[in-house]
Amino acid sequence: MKRQTLWIEGMSCAHCVRALREALSRIPGLEVLTVEIGRAEVQYDPHQVSGEHIHQAVQEAGYRLQTPITL
Repeated sequence: MKRQTLWIEGMSCAHCVRALREALSRIPGLEVLTVEIGRAEVQYDPHQVSGEHIHQAVQEAGYRLQTPITL
């Protein structure tokens, strides 16, 4: 398992934290460690999770990644 910090734009409240946690939790092979306004810490299986999976989940939750994902 690998760890990654995700820097997120567009989050401003507890609802945002909850929405992002739920979206990331739906990705098979990814465990959400922490989510707070502006960032999330995840642990993932690199054989199951791609940067595109994470990007799509963040975008569908209504937010943007500040930097490209390097898994």
